[in-house]
Amino acid sequence: MAISASLCLRCRGAKHLCGLSYCPVLVKARVKAYAERVEGRREVHGSSPPSVFVGRVGWPRVRVYPAAPPVEGDTSRLEDPKAWLQMDFEEFLSSRLALARGSAEFSVDDARRPDKLLEDVQVLALSPRPAEVELRLKRPLRGFELDEHAPPMGPASPLEALKLGSLPPPERAVERAYDDVDLPAGDAVWELYRGGIDVHRISRLLSVGALGVGRRRRLVPTRWSITAVDKAVSDKLLEKVKEMPPVDSYLVYVRKTRGNAFVALLAPRGFMFEWGEAWWPGTTWNQFGGTPEVEVDWEGPRGRTTYPSIGGCYYAARLATAEALYAMGRQAAAVLWREIYPGFDLPIGVWFVRENVRAMFSSRPQRFDDLDEALAYIASALKLPLDVWYSRSHVAKALRSKLL
Repeated sequence: MAISASLCLRCRGAKHLCGLSYCPVLVKARVKAYAERVEGRREVHGSSPPSVFVGRVGWPRVRVYPAAPPVEGDTSRLEDPKAWLQMDFEEFLSSRLALARGSAEFSVDDARRPDKLLEDVQVLALSPRPAEVELRLKRPLRGFELDEHAPPMGPASPLEALKLGSLPPPERAVERAYDDVDLPAGDAVWELYRGGIDVHRISRLLSVGALGVGRRRRLVPTRWSITAVDKAVSDKLLEKVKEMPPVDSYLVYVRKTRGNAFVALLAPRGFMFEWGEAWWPGTTWNQFGGTPEVEVDWEGPRGRTTYPSIGGCYYAARLATAEALYAMGRQAAAVLWREIYPGFDLPIGVWFVRENVRAMFSSRPQRFDDLDEALAYIASALKLPLDVWYSRSHVAKALRSKLL
């Protein structure tokens, strides 16, 4: 994307006149400030938030990446999705791209009997707070990684050695799940969630093979572990939600942020769920189109038997919806739609959907006694005509035709 110098001079990173949801000049400057501290070096000392990523290329052999920024102190914000939601995009991208990563290759089954390096990676992942880390690398750091499911990650190089400083002990629930080699992974995920551990951290524990029956423990690519945890936790919550009474009116929630609009309709019916996305031209997954592209997936009371074509965002939104309904003590037919506008052009991970839907459900809803009034209010909050959304929807159509 070519941006004129005159536009940058008028904007100076403050007005987003180029239409992007972040300022590439500020991102470049902030990343450069970090990169200069490690450029040309093969050793990095810093406080890991902690951060570990497991790749999927080459599965069942995978690369494992422990990571740390070239700074010491409280770096926990670098692995805290709730904190990311409060950052501007320049700070978020630059701080995430500053995470230096060392890579080591393992078979996924190595998690059952980890060597010293993999055991250290697992111990790092258990830490509840930042830990001092030294990465010794075989080659100078280079590159970065953007992924549809995981948050952005900084430069990487093959790992020669990993050295851990003193580590804070994990919470009792985390330590128990790690030590209990007879506890199935699904049960461990649920127990950790019930114990107050956020799904972002649980997915990291699952990915490094720290959960599950000992002889079945495996390394799980991070993008798979994120969706697996979102699905597993929301499945458990929905078992309870489906036994609750329906909401007593039509509730509409709206959230607009960073070139995105999120809306949700909770209808007084038995549980159903729908997630839809509309990507405008010039956005991450519609770079070359001329019109908005819309995709919708849904499920009925019995759930799904196939993976949604819309990907991991479906289960991230489903988890946030299940949490909201569980907190209300109600069930509902839930219709959630998201519009992504020009300028939102980088994949930053499904956390963005999960945390924004959580934030949306924490706001005060508008209440309606009539479905058409609720849909009219939704239409006023969106740019795409309601007829377009309605033509792709299953749950909204079923509500309107009184099939539920």
